[in-house]
Amino acid sequence: AGPYARFFTVAWSLLAALVLLLSFRYGSERHFDGGVYSALVLFAAVGMSLLSSATSLVGLFLGLEAFTLVLYILIAFDLDSSRAAEAALKYLILGAVATGFLAFGIALIYHSSGTFHLPEAVTALATQGHMRPYALFGWAMLMVAVGFKISLVPFHLWTPDVYQGSPAPVGGLLATGSKGAVLAALAALYFGIGEAAVDIKSLLWLLSAVTMIVGTLNAVVQHNLKRMLAYSSVVHMGYVLIGLLAGGEEGFSSVVFYVVVYTVATLGSFAVVTSFSHAGGEPQEYEDIQGLGYRYAFRSAMLTVFLVSLAGLPPMAGFIGKFGIFAAAVKADQVGLAIIGVLASLVSVYYYLRVTIVMYMANVEPRHALHPGCRPEYVVLFICLVAVLYLGIFPGALLDVVASVIG
Repeated sequence: AGPYARFFTVAWSLLAALVLLLSFRYGSERHFDGGVYSALVLFAAVGMSLLSSATSLVGLFLGLEAFTLVLYILIAFDLDSSRAAEAALKYLILGAVATGFLAFGIALIYHSSGTFHLPEAVTALATQGHMRPYALFGWAMLMVAVGFKISLVPFHLWTPDVYQGSPAPVGGLLATGSKGAVLAALAALYFGIGEAAVDIKSLLWLLSAVTMIVGTLNAVVQHNLKRMLAYSSVVHMGYVLIGLLAGGEEGFSSVVFYVVVYTVATLGSFAVVTSFSHAGGEPQEYEDIQGLGYRYAFRSAMLTVFLVSLAGLPPMAGFIGKFGIFAAAVKADQVGLAIIGVLASLVSVYYYLRVTIVMYMANVEPRHALHPGCRPEYVVLFICLVAVLYLGIFPGALLDVVASVIG
């Protein structure tokens, strides 16, 4: 495995460790089978690592399905929750559809190139700088499957229901690692095509623009924290596509950097929800978090920091991530897409800071008694907080690592 694969293997291993720490109290209160749950989370991390380091179309398929199958089980792991069962069923049905598209796309690419090995397949796909017809159709099928997995519009409809219904630590894993691993594989595949990528640029442009616009409009009207985070994750996937379209070393490095900073801030947001949860449920509706800024100042401030990072405001890591993507887009003459991204980012300030306003707007007693949190949860929150602040103020360290792994 090369440095790119090792980088993401370390990232997903750390993510799995943080998710297990988050699940310590959460799982014991809901009587999760600790051994089975831990094994499933670790298996998911293995699948994500395999996908990020895939060197063949078969490896791509197996890596993707390895962690997707695990997530079907993890989403429904809370047996007392009917909402979790419903979320798992929705994810299962649409995941199966995506698997069909992926298999069909891989078959067409194999038919066009005659090999499953990615470097040779990529070389064989193009003739005179353009993709062969079968290869182009195969890539379209592949993009439909990827669209389902990372919630691109119009394949995003499962996202809010699944995020809302899944246990909060699992929601954190689903929103970060499962999408990040697919993006890591997609970026390596896309930049490996080279000049032939021009044939699918218009498709990616449309997907990116529609994803940012629809995701933003839906996020604005939400009154549920996890559903808002679901639609905001849809918007972030649109931002990442801008980096892909920008191309070149700058575009590639901006995508990898953005995946990392998005993962840290999103996991931190789900960690706060987990730490507030109690045996009877999680505070999701905005009415549930009214007044939390006065009762639980430390964690409310942390949630604000994570949301400010997702909004892309300085000095948080999200600002550097978005700046890198938009700068790469402008340099690559993708100005129209960059403008849509900046406008979507401006609107996102409203729906992220709205959560903070609700927490601090009225000094009222929360509707339900919330948990004071435990030590493992605070460890995860502290790690995410330090990462968001450090990468926002000193991004050079991670940028240098990213430059070395994609070089």
